[in-house]
Amino acid sequence: MAKVMLILHRIIPSLVSNPVKHSSSLCVHIPQSFVAKFIHSDIKAECDTVVNSICGSFRRGWNWDRLTQKFDSVQLNDLIVEKVLLELKEPNDAKRALAFFHWSAQRKNFEHGIQSYSITIHILVRARLLIDARALLESILKKSVENSLRFSVVDSLLSSYRITASTPFVFDLLIQAYAKLRMFEISFDVCRHLEEHGFSLSLVSYNTLIHVVQKSDKVPLVWKIYEHMLQKRTYPNEVTIRTMISALCKEGQLQKYVEILDQVHGKRCYPSVIVNTTLILRILEERRIEDGMVLLKRMLQKNMILDTIAYSLIVLAKIKLGNLESAYEVYEEMLKRGFQGNPFIYTLFIGVHCKEGRLEEARCLMQEMESMDLKPYGKSFDLLIEGCAKAGNLEESVRYCEKMLERRLVPSCWAFNEMVGKLCEKGDVEQANATLTILLDKGFLPNEVTYSHLIKGYGKNGEINEVLKLYYEIEYRSLSPGLSVYTSLIKSLCLCGKLEEAEKYLRIMKERSLVPTMCIYDTLIASYSKRGDRTKALHLQNEMISQGLKPSCS
Repeated sequence: MAKVMLILHRIIPSLVSNPVKHSSSLCVHIPQSFVAKFIHSDIKAECDTVVNSICGSFRRGWNWDRLTQKFDSVQLNDLIVEKVLLELKEPNDAKRALAFFHWSAQRKNFEHGIQSYSITIHILVRARLLIDARALLESILKKSVENSLRFSVVDSLLSSYRITASTPFVFDLLIQAYAKLRMFEISFDVCRHLEEHGFSLSLVSYNTLIHVVQKSDKVPLVWKIYEHMLQKRTYPNEVTIRTMISALCKEGQLQKYVEILDQVHGKRCYPSVIVNTTLILRILEERRIEDGMVLLKRMLQKNMILDTIAYSLIVLAKIKLGNLESAYEVYEEMLKRGFQGNPFIYTLFIGVHCKEGRLEEARCLMQEMESMDLKPYGKSFDLLIEGCAKAGNLEESVRYCEKMLERRLVPSCWAFNEMVGKLCEKGDVEQANATLTILLDKGFLPNEVTYSHLIKGYGKNGEINEVLKLYYEIEYRSLSPGLSVYTSLIKSLCLCGKLEEAEKYLRIMKERSLVPTMCIYDTLIASYSKRGDRTKALHLQNEMISQGLKPSCS
């Protein structure tokens, strides 16, 4: 692990305050004179008297009717309410504070603001009256939906935190309340906002948030929260991992990442390793290489990932950075440390060599992998099928496709389409179609591009019956032909002089709400012009121009 950490080191390049609202009677602009100070102190003394009287009445256990009768003449405002709540902030007075909060809410011409809610919530949490605290939190969060200030509730809680001698647990309850109300996006924003103010959430809060988000259709947000949690050094437990595995299942990605780990490690890994590896791979796929490596280092420190997997991920990171030489250095270091190569790393190197046209090196790596009894997987062959096809080595491309079939593997659509396209360009459409027939029996699923290449190939050879057969096959497979298929079909029909047939498929396109391209119109116009039917050519040209298209076809 120390060596892996060394490699990672080498490549990793005040609380918000809310002003207290005062009653309108206190907002009169008076010169700072002795008289003004005297009046101010007199009003303050009167306010304090009211506050003390209210507090005393609640401590004596007066009922609401008696309270209302005694304080009927008192005009409640935010200042008085907040002063009363703060006088009752100690845990032994918490139930009285809650009773006052509800009693004052029933008074005419008074409505609690966010600040009085916040003070009351702090008092209740500190006294462990959590059911009541949660109820108030949910109430104020529902009201705050109409507030244009995104952080109004959390900022109010932050500003009243110290004066109520509160506990950080209040912020865990806040996030849990957001989760319960399914306010996912803002809850994560608030979580980060709190951390900017020095408050970290508990694992329970993260688990609650992750669990609720996972049950929604916002699975990508689950991974953002999990990554953030690790960045803040809050580490998962079994509950977290179970939820993350559920998220992988929900998005249909579990098998993909399990197979990658099988290629790297050679045997099934613990769920925690699957989740943590998945996170790093997703970060690297987003090309956030430095973020991924920082997190990988932390995982190694906490034994959350295996060394063999870490080495392989570092090689992947180097390759994504375009540093092949450095990737090989990491691989050599891995071998010196007693770890074996694996199909995942070999396939990474094969991919780089194929992309850069160094097919001989790619072939050698494939042979070396097989000589070491390392089992190449689908992508290993896909890369060579595609690389050989792009380089014009079609026989070799077909050979790798046949090798795949011998091993009961089926090529990916992108690799097969590259090979089919090049075969059709060369005029070997029969071989391409015959290979497709074999693959269909093995469960291969062609797409629109596959058929587009074959239609184009048969069209060039003038075999219009084969062209139409392929179109009917697309319909039979319910593939919903798109622009590329119709473009190839119409061009093939025009090439064979079947212009009326070509127009028929132009109409079908329009009926299916597909907008014909300039290329399709240009092909039809040129074909009618060649036939000498200038009337039809002009009609199609006007139709094309009416749709805002200009003549241009490659």
